[in-house]
Amino acid sequence: MTTSNQDYADVLPHLSPVWTHGTDIIASRAEGAYVYDLAGRAYLDFTCGIGVTNTGHCHPRVVAAIREQAGLLLHGQANIILHQPMLELVRALLPIVPSTIDGFFFSNSGAEAVEGAIKLARHATGRSNVIVFQGSFHGRTASTMALTTSKTVYRAGYQPLPSGVFIAPYPYAYRYGWSEEQTTQWCLDELDFVLMSQTAPQETAAILIEPVLGEGGYVVPPKAFLTGLRELCDRHGILLIADEIQSGFGRTGRWFAVEHFDLRPDILTVAKGLGSGLPISGVFSRLELMQKWVPGSHGGTFGGNAVAAAGAVATIAAIRDEHMLENAQERGAQLTAGLRALQQKYPVIGDVRGLGLMIGTEFRDGGRKPDKKTAKAAARACHERGLMLLTCGPWDNVIRWIPPLIVSESQIAESLNIFEAALKEAAAS
Repeated sequence: MTTSNQDYADVLPHLSPVWTHGTDIIASRAEGAYVYDLAGRAYLDFTCGIGVTNTGHCHPRVVAAIREQAGLLLHGQANIILHQPMLELVRALLPIVPSTIDGFFFSNSGAEAVEGAIKLARHATGRSNVIVFQGSFHGRTASTMALTTSKTVYRAGYQPLPSGVFIAPYPYAYRYGWSEEQTTQWCLDELDFVLMSQTAPQETAAILIEPVLGEGGYVVPPKAFLTGLRELCDRHGILLIADEIQSGFGRTGRWFAVEHFDLRPDILTVAKGLGSGLPISGVFSRLELMQKWVPGSHGGTFGGNAVAAAGAVATIAAIRDEHMLENAQERGAQLTAGLRALQQKYPVIGDVRGLGLMIGTEFRDGGRKPDKKTAKAAARACHERGLMLLTCGPWDNVIRWIPPLIVSESQIAESLNIFEAALKEAAAS
Protein backbone atom coordinates (compact mmCIF):
# COMPACT_ATOMS: atom_id res chain seq x y z
CA MET A 1 0.00 0.00 0.00
CA THR A 2 1.25 3.50 -0.85
CA THR A 3 2.20 5.31 2.36
CA SER A 4 4.41 8.24 1.37
CA ASN A 5 5.06 10.80 -1.34
CA GLN A 6 8.17 8.85 -2.30
CA ASP A 7 5.96 6.13 -3.76
CA TYR A 8 5.03 8.62 -6.49
CA ALA A 9 8.54 9.90 -7.14
CA ASP A 10 8.43 8.40 -10.64
CA VAL A 11 5.14 10.13 -11.53
CA LEU A 12 5.38 13.57 -9.94
CA PRO A 13 8.00 14.93 -12.43
CA HIS A 14 5.53 14.34 -15.26
CA LEU A 15 2.96 16.81 -13.96
CA SER A 16 3.06 20.10 -15.83
CA PRO A 17 5.09 22.69 -13.92
CA VAL A 18 2.54 25.34 -14.88
CA TRP A 19 0.74 24.14 -11.76
CA THR A 20 2.13 25.78 -8.64
CA HIS A 21 1.74 23.87 -5.38
CA GLY A 22 1.12 25.53 -2.05
CA THR A 23 1.80 22.34 -0.10
CA ASP A 24 3.47 18.97 -0.61
CA ILE A 25 0.37 17.06 0.51
CA ILE A 26 -0.77 14.08 -1.54
CA ALA A 27 -4.23 13.45 -0.17
CA SER A 28 -5.46 9.94 0.52
CA ARG A 29 -8.92 11.08 1.62
CA ALA A 30 -10.81 14.00 3.12
CA GLU A 31 -13.74 14.34 5.47
CA GLY A 32 -15.48 17.37 6.93
CA ALA A 33 -12.92 20.05 7.71
CA TYR A 34 -9.92 17.73 7.31
CA VAL A 35 -7.65 16.47 4.55
CA TYR A 36 -5.51 13.40 5.27
CA ASP A 37 -2.15 12.75 3.63
CA LEU A 38 -0.76 9.37 2.61
CA ALA A 39 0.66 8.79 6.08
CA GLY A 40 -2.71 9.54 7.66
CA ARG A 41 -1.81 12.95 9.08
CA ALA A 42 -4.83 15.25 9.36
CA TYR A 43 -4.71 18.84 8.13
CA LEU A 44 -7.37 21.38 9.06
CA ASP A 45 -8.41 22.62 5.63
CA PHE A 46 -9.17 26.33 5.69
CA THR A 47 -8.79 26.62 1.90
CA CYS A 48 -11.79 24.50 0.82
CA GLY A 49 -10.10 24.02 -2.55
CA ILE A 50 -10.37 27.81 -3.00
CA GLY A 51 -13.91 28.15 -1.69
CA VAL A 52 -15.35 24.98 -3.26
CA THR A 53 -16.07 22.47 -0.50
CA ASN A 54 -18.40 24.77 1.44
CA THR A 55 -20.32 21.80 2.90
CA GLY A 56 -17.07 20.18 3.98
CA HIS A 57 -15.24 17.36 2.27
CA CYS A 58 -17.41 14.44 1.18
CA HIS A 59 -20.60 15.59 2.86
CA PRO A 60 -22.67 12.39 3.30
CA ARG A 61 -25.79 13.88 1.73
CA VAL A 62 -23.88 15.05 -1.34
CA VAL A 63 -22.00 11.76 -1.69
CA ALA A 64 -25.26 9.80 -1.49
CA ALA A 65 -26.85 11.93 -4.21
CA ILE A 66 -23.83 11.49 -6.47
CA ARG A 67 -23.80 7.73 -5.99
CA GLU A 68 -27.48 7.39 -6.69
CA GLN A 69 -27.37 9.56 -9.82
CA ALA A 70 -24.25 7.80 -11.16
CA GLY A 71 -26.31 4.61 -11.41
CA LEU A 72 -29.15 6.32 -13.28
CA LEU A 73 -27.66 8.74 -15.84
CA LEU A 74 -24.12 10.06 -16.15
CA HIS A 75 -24.54 12.38 -19.11
CA GLY A 76 -27.47 13.88 -20.92
CA GLN A 77 -26.53 16.70 -23.26
CA ALA A 78 -28.85 19.66 -22.70
CA ASN A 79 -29.53 20.30 -26.41
CA ILE A 80 -30.65 16.70 -26.84
CA ILE A 81 -32.44 15.69 -23.64
CA LEU A 82 -33.37 17.29 -20.35
CA HIS A 83 -32.87 15.39 -17.14
CA GLN A 84 -34.36 15.50 -13.67
CA PRO A 85 -31.30 16.74 -11.74
CA MET A 86 -31.06 19.92 -13.83
CA LEU A 87 -34.76 20.65 -13.41
CA GLU A 88 -34.58 19.89 -9.70
CA LEU A 89 -31.61 22.24 -9.45
CA VAL A 90 -33.60 25.10 -10.95
CA ARG A 91 -36.40 24.33 -8.46
CA ALA A 92 -33.88 24.44 -5.59
CA LEU A 93 -32.31 27.70 -6.80
CA LEU A 94 -35.45 29.76 -7.37
CA PRO A 95 -36.16 30.39 -3.66
CA ILE A 96 -32.57 31.41 -2.82
CA VAL A 97 -31.34 33.57 -5.71
CA PRO A 98 -31.97 37.33 -5.72
CA SER A 99 -35.55 38.20 -6.64
CA THR A 100 -34.43 39.69 -9.96
CA ILE A 101 -33.19 36.28 -11.16
CA ASP A 102 -35.49 33.80 -12.89
CA GLY A 103 -33.46 32.43 -15.84
CA PHE A 104 -30.75 29.75 -15.61
CA PHE A 105 -27.96 28.44 -17.82
CA PHE A 106 -25.46 25.85 -16.56
CA SER A 107 -21.84 25.27 -17.52
CA ASN A 108 -18.75 23.69 -15.95
CA SER A 109 -16.32 26.28 -14.62
CA GLY A 110 -16.27 29.80 -13.27
CA ALA A 111 -14.46 31.11 -16.34
CA GLU A 112 -17.14 29.56 -18.57
CA ALA A 113 -19.83 31.23 -16.51
CA VAL A 114 -18.19 34.64 -16.78
CA GLU A 115 -17.71 34.27 -20.53
CA GLY A 116 -21.35 33.25 -20.84
CA ALA A 117 -22.45 36.28 -18.82
CA ILE A 118 -20.49 38.65 -21.07
CA LYS A 119 -21.92 37.03 -24.20
CA LEU A 120 -25.42 37.33 -22.76
CA ALA A 121 -24.91 41.00 -21.88
CA ARG A 122 -23.67 41.81 -25.37
CA HIS A 123 -26.61 40.11 -27.07
CA ALA A 124 -29.17 41.53 -24.66
CA THR A 125 -27.97 45.13 -25.00
CA GLY A 126 -26.51 45.22 -28.50
CA ARG A 127 -23.45 46.87 -26.97
CA SER A 128 -19.85 45.65 -26.99
CA ASN A 129 -17.81 46.98 -24.07
CA VAL A 130 -17.38 45.83 -20.46
CA ILE A 131 -16.06 47.59 -17.36
CA VAL A 132 -14.27 45.57 -14.67
CA PHE A 133 -12.47 46.59 -11.49
CA GLN A 134 -8.85 46.71 -10.42
CA GLY A 135 -7.91 43.60 -8.47
CA SER A 136 -10.60 41.43 -10.02
CA PHE A 137 -10.22 37.76 -10.87
CA HIS A 138 -12.68 36.32 -13.39
CA GLY A 139 -10.82 33.40 -14.97
CA ARG A 140 -7.90 32.21 -17.09
CA THR A 141 -9.39 31.72 -20.56
CA ALA A 142 -8.48 34.33 -23.17
CA SER A 143 -11.65 36.37 -22.66
CA THR A 144 -11.59 36.13 -18.88
CA MET A 145 -7.88 36.93 -18.71
CA ALA A 146 -8.82 40.23 -20.31
CA LEU A 147 -11.21 40.79 -17.40
CA THR A 148 -8.72 39.74 -14.69
CA THR A 149 -6.48 42.35 -13.05
CA SER A 150 -5.48 40.82 -9.71
CA LYS A 151 -1.95 39.79 -10.80
CA THR A 152 0.08 40.23 -13.96
CA VAL A 153 1.11 36.55 -13.88
CA TYR A 154 -2.36 35.61 -15.11
CA ARG A 155 -1.94 37.73 -18.26
CA ALA A 156 1.78 38.10 -18.91
CA GLY A 157 2.94 36.38 -22.07
CA TYR A 158 -0.59 35.84 -23.38
CA GLN A 159 -1.31 39.30 -24.67
CA PRO A 160 -2.78 40.80 -26.76
CA LEU A 161 -6.06 39.77 -25.19
CA PRO A 162 -9.62 40.36 -26.41
CA SER A 163 -10.52 44.03 -26.52
CA GLY A 164 -13.50 46.02 -25.29
CA VAL A 165 -12.53 45.79 -21.60
CA PHE A 166 -12.00 48.89 -19.42
CA ILE A 167 -10.81 49.02 -15.82
CA ALA A 168 -12.06 51.14 -12.92
CA PRO A 169 -10.73 51.29 -9.33
CA TYR A 170 -12.26 48.94 -6.75
CA PRO A 171 -13.25 50.65 -3.47
CA TYR A 172 -10.33 49.29 -1.44
CA ALA A 173 -10.38 51.78 1.42
CA TYR A 174 -7.56 50.23 3.44
CA ARG A 175 -5.16 50.35 0.52
CA TYR A 176 -5.93 54.00 -0.20
CA GLY A 177 -5.82 54.97 3.47
CA TRP A 178 -9.15 56.78 3.18
CA SER A 179 -12.50 56.56 4.91
CA GLU A 180 -15.22 54.46 3.30
CA GLU A 181 -17.07 57.67 2.39
CA GLN A 182 -14.03 59.19 0.64
CA THR A 183 -13.28 55.91 -1.10
CA THR A 184 -16.86 55.47 -2.30
CA GLN A 185 -17.09 58.95 -3.75
CA TRP A 186 -13.70 58.81 -5.45
CA CYS A 187 -14.38 55.41 -7.02
CA LEU A 188 -17.81 56.45 -8.29
CA ASP A 189 -16.29 59.66 -9.71
CA GLU A 190 -13.58 57.61 -11.44
CA LEU A 191 -16.21 55.27 -12.87
CA ASP A 192 -18.02 58.29 -14.31
CA PHE A 193 -14.69 59.40 -15.73
CA VAL A 194 -14.19 56.04 -17.45
CA LEU A 195 -17.61 56.48 -19.08
CA MET A 196 -16.61 59.98 -20.20
CA SER A 197 -13.11 59.17 -21.42
CA GLN A 198 -12.82 55.50 -22.43
CA THR A 199 -16.12 53.72 -23.12
CA ALA A 200 -19.29 55.68 -23.77
CA PRO A 201 -22.42 54.54 -21.93
CA GLN A 202 -24.17 53.72 -25.22
CA GLU A 203 -21.42 51.23 -26.11
CA THR A 204 -21.06 49.70 -22.61
CA ALA A 205 -22.94 46.44 -22.24
CA ALA A 206 -22.11 45.59 -18.64
CA ILE A 207 -20.19 46.36 -15.49
CA LEU A 208 -18.76 43.20 -13.90
CA ILE A 209 -17.91 43.21 -10.20
CA GLU A 210 -17.08 40.80 -7.40
CA PRO A 211 -19.33 41.91 -4.50
CA VAL A 212 -16.46 40.83 -2.27
CA LEU A 213 -13.10 40.97 -4.01
CA GLY A 214 -11.68 37.44 -3.99
CA GLU A 215 -8.20 36.66 -5.31
CA GLY A 216 -7.51 40.40 -5.34
CA GLY A 217 -7.36 40.55 -1.55
CA TYR A 218 -10.68 39.65 0.15
CA VAL A 219 -11.86 43.25 0.14
CA VAL A 220 -15.39 44.16 1.26
CA PRO A 221 -16.67 47.27 -0.54
CA PRO A 222 -18.74 49.95 1.17
CA LYS A 223 -22.47 49.39 0.71
CA ALA A 224 -22.81 52.95 -0.56
CA PHE A 225 -20.52 52.16 -3.46
CA LEU A 226 -22.62 49.23 -4.66
CA THR A 227 -25.77 51.33 -4.23
CA GLY A 228 -24.20 54.02 -6.38
CA LEU A 229 -23.06 51.43 -8.91
CA ARG A 230 -26.61 50.10 -9.27
CA GLU A 231 -27.92 53.64 -9.77
CA LEU A 232 -25.26 54.36 -12.40
CA CYS A 233 -26.12 51.21 -14.33
CA ASP A 234 -29.82 52.02 -14.23
CA ARG A 235 -29.15 55.57 -15.42
CA HIS A 236 -27.24 54.40 -18.48
CA GLY A 237 -29.01 51.14 -19.29
CA ILE A 238 -25.87 49.15 -18.43
CA LEU A 239 -26.27 45.61 -17.08
CA LEU A 240 -24.76 44.86 -13.68
CA ILE A 241 -23.10 41.44 -13.41
CA ALA A 242 -22.24 40.14 -9.93
CA ASP A 243 -19.48 37.53 -9.95
CA GLU A 244 -20.36 35.32 -6.96
CA ILE A 245 -18.14 32.45 -8.00
CA GLN A 246 -16.13 32.58 -4.76
CA SER A 247 -18.53 34.48 -2.52
CA GLY A 248 -21.70 32.51 -3.26
CA PHE A 249 -23.53 29.61 -1.61
CA GLY A 250 -23.11 30.58 2.02
CA ARG A 251 -19.50 31.69 2.01
CA THR A 252 -20.34 35.12 3.48
CA GLY A 253 -23.08 33.88 5.81
CA ARG A 254 -25.80 34.58 3.25
CA TRP A 255 -26.66 32.57 0.16
CA PHE A 256 -25.03 35.33 -1.90
CA ALA A 257 -22.85 38.27 -0.91
CA VAL A 258 -25.11 40.75 -2.75
CA GLU A 259 -27.66 40.20 0.02
CA HIS A 260 -25.42 42.08 2.46
CA PHE A 261 -25.70 45.16 0.25
CA ASP A 262 -29.34 44.89 -0.91
CA LEU A 263 -27.89 44.76 -4.42
CA ARG A 264 -30.05 43.62 -7.35
CA PRO A 265 -27.81 42.25 -10.11
CA ASP A 266 -29.06 41.78 -13.65
CA ILE A 267 -26.81 38.74 -14.09
CA LEU A 268 -25.21 36.47 -11.49
CA THR A 269 -22.29 34.10 -12.13
CA VAL A 270 -21.78 31.12 -9.82
CA ALA A 271 -19.54 28.05 -9.56
CA LYS A 272 -17.22 26.73 -6.80
CA GLY A 273 -19.49 26.13 -3.77
CA LEU A 274 -22.50 25.11 -5.87
CA GLY A 275 -21.30 21.55 -6.41
CA SER A 276 -19.35 20.76 -3.21
CA GLY A 277 -16.42 19.68 -5.38
CA LEU A 278 -18.06 18.66 -8.64
CA PRO A 279 -17.54 20.93 -11.67
CA ILE A 280 -20.69 22.95 -12.22
CA SER A 281 -21.27 26.65 -12.79
CA GLY A 282 -24.05 28.91 -13.92
CA VAL A 283 -25.14 32.11 -15.58
CA PHE A 284 -28.30 33.26 -13.81
CA SER A 285 -30.24 36.26 -15.05
CA ARG A 286 -33.56 37.88 -15.62
CA LEU A 287 -35.42 35.63 -18.04
CA GLU A 288 -36.36 38.59 -20.21
CA LEU A 289 -32.65 39.16 -20.83
CA MET A 290 -32.07 35.51 -21.67
CA GLN A 291 -34.88 35.70 -24.19
CA LYS A 292 -32.67 38.15 -26.13
CA TRP A 293 -29.82 35.61 -26.24
CA VAL A 294 -29.78 34.21 -29.78
CA PRO A 295 -30.69 30.48 -29.58
CA GLY A 296 -27.73 28.26 -30.40
CA SER A 297 -25.17 31.06 -29.99
CA HIS A 298 -23.94 29.68 -26.68
CA GLY A 299 -23.76 26.19 -25.24
CA GLY A 300 -21.47 23.35 -24.22
CA THR A 301 -21.25 19.58 -24.16
CA PHE A 302 -21.13 18.99 -20.41
CA GLY A 303 -23.01 22.01 -18.99
CA GLY A 304 -25.50 21.00 -16.33
CA ASN A 305 -24.09 17.48 -16.11
CA ALA A 306 -26.57 15.13 -14.41
CA VAL A 307 -24.23 13.93 -11.65
CA ALA A 308 -22.93 17.43 -10.90
CA ALA A 309 -26.48 18.81 -10.86
CA ALA A 310 -27.59 16.10 -8.43
CA GLY A 311 -24.66 17.00 -6.19
CA ALA A 312 -25.65 20.67 -6.39
CA VAL A 313 -29.24 19.93 -5.37
CA ALA A 314 -27.94 18.01 -2.36
CA THR A 315 -25.50 20.83 -1.56
CA ILE A 316 -28.27 23.42 -1.38
CA ALA A 317 -30.41 21.11 0.76
CA ALA A 318 -27.53 20.43 3.15
CA ILE A 319 -26.69 24.12 3.56
CA ARG A 320 -30.35 24.93 4.25
CA ASP A 321 -31.31 21.99 6.47
CA GLU A 322 -28.14 21.97 8.55
CA HIS A 323 -28.24 25.74 9.14
CA MET A 324 -24.83 26.32 7.62
CA LEU A 325 -25.56 29.98 6.90
CA GLU A 326 -26.14 30.62 10.59
CA ASN A 327 -23.00 28.66 11.46
CA ALA A 328 -20.98 30.70 8.97
CA GLN A 329 -22.16 33.89 10.65
CA GLU A 330 -21.38 32.64 14.16
CA ARG A 331 -18.03 31.04 13.38
CA GLY A 332 -17.10 33.98 11.17
CA ALA A 333 -17.71 36.35 14.09
CA GLN A 334 -15.58 34.10 16.32
CA LEU A 335 -12.75 33.97 13.78
CA THR A 336 -12.85 37.72 13.11
CA ALA A 337 -12.77 38.53 16.82
CA GLY A 338 -9.85 36.16 17.35
CA LEU A 339 -7.89 37.59 14.44
CA ARG A 340 -8.49 41.16 15.62
CA ALA A 341 -7.21 40.21 19.06
CA LEU A 342 -4.06 38.86 17.42
CA GLN A 343 -3.81 42.05 15.36
CA GLN A 344 -3.41 43.98 18.62
CA LYS A 345 -0.45 41.78 19.56
CA TYR A 346 1.09 41.58 16.09
CA PRO A 347 0.85 44.96 14.30
CA VAL A 348 2.26 43.37 11.13
CA ILE A 349 -1.40 42.41 10.59
CA GLY A 350 -2.55 45.70 9.14
CA ASP A 351 -6.17 44.80 8.50
CA VAL A 352 -8.72 42.11 9.29
CA ARG A 353 -11.81 42.17 7.08
CA GLY A 354 -14.50 39.97 5.64
CA LEU A 355 -18.04 38.66 5.76
CA GLY A 356 -19.07 35.33 7.23
CA LEU A 357 -16.33 32.80 6.56
CA MET A 358 -14.64 34.83 3.82
CA ILE A 359 -12.01 36.67 5.85
CA GLY A 360 -8.71 38.28 4.92
CA THR A 361 -5.75 39.30 7.10
CA GLU A 362 -3.52 41.79 5.31
CA PHE A 363 0.14 42.03 6.28
CA ARG A 364 1.93 45.40 6.14
CA ASP A 365 5.30 46.54 7.40
CA GLY A 366 5.73 49.58 9.60
CA GLY A 367 5.60 51.87 6.59
CA ARG A 368 2.32 50.36 5.33
CA LYS A 369 4.11 48.61 2.49
CA PRO A 370 2.76 45.16 1.54
CA ASP A 371 4.56 42.44 3.52
CA LYS A 372 4.52 39.31 1.39
CA LYS A 373 7.44 37.73 3.24
CA THR A 374 5.67 37.56 6.61
CA ALA A 375 2.37 36.48 5.09
CA LYS A 376 4.03 33.60 3.25
CA ALA A 377 6.13 32.64 6.27
CA ALA A 378 3.05 32.56 8.49
CA ALA A 379 1.13 30.42 5.98
CA ARG A 380 4.06 27.97 5.76
CA ALA A 381 4.35 27.77 9.53
CA CYS A 382 0.61 27.07 9.77
CA HIS A 383 0.95 24.26 7.24
CA GLU A 384 3.75 22.69 9.26
CA ARG A 385 1.40 22.72 12.26
CA GLY A 386 -1.49 21.15 10.36
CA LEU A 387 -3.49 24.18 9.18
CA MET A 388 -3.92 24.84 5.46
CA LEU A 389 -4.24 28.50 4.42
CA LEU A 390 -3.82 30.44 1.17
CA THR A 391 -2.48 33.87 0.38
CA CYS A 392 -3.93 36.28 -2.15
CA GLY A 393 -3.78 39.88 -3.34
CA PRO A 394 -1.55 41.51 -5.97
CA TRP A 395 1.40 41.32 -3.56
CA ASP A 396 0.41 37.97 -1.96
CA ASN A 397 0.37 39.74 1.39
CA VAL A 398 -3.16 38.71 2.42
CA ILE A 399 -3.91 35.40 4.11
CA ARG A 400 -7.42 34.32 3.22
CA TRP A 401 -9.48 32.24 5.62
CA ILE A 402 -11.93 29.95 3.81
CA PRO A 403 -13.06 27.27 6.28
CA PRO A 404 -16.02 25.04 5.43
CA LEU A 405 -19.43 26.24 6.54
CA ILE A 406 -19.61 23.25 8.91
CA VAL A 407 -16.53 24.34 10.85
CA SER A 408 -16.90 23.98 14.62
CA GLU A 409 -16.17 26.40 17.45
CA SER A 410 -13.29 24.21 18.62
CA GLN A 411 -11.79 24.04 15.12
CA ILE A 412 -11.82 27.84 14.85
CA ALA A 413 -10.15 28.06 18.27
CA GLU A 414 -7.54 25.52 17.17
CA SER A 415 -6.82 27.48 13.99
CA LEU A 416 -6.31 30.68 15.97
CA ASN A 417 -3.86 28.95 18.32
CA ILE A 418 -1.92 27.59 15.35
CA PHE A 419 -1.93 30.99 13.67
CA GLU A 420 -0.57 32.71 16.76
CA ALA A 421 2.25 30.18 17.00
CA ALA A 422 2.98 30.75 13.31
CA LEU A 423 3.03 34.53 13.82
CA LYS A 424 5.55 34.15 16.61
CA GLU A 425 7.76 32.01 14.39
CA ALA A 426 7.44 34.38 11.43
CA ALA A 427 8.24 37.40 13.62
CA ALA A 428 11.37 35.67 14.94
CA SER A 429 12.70 34.73 11.50
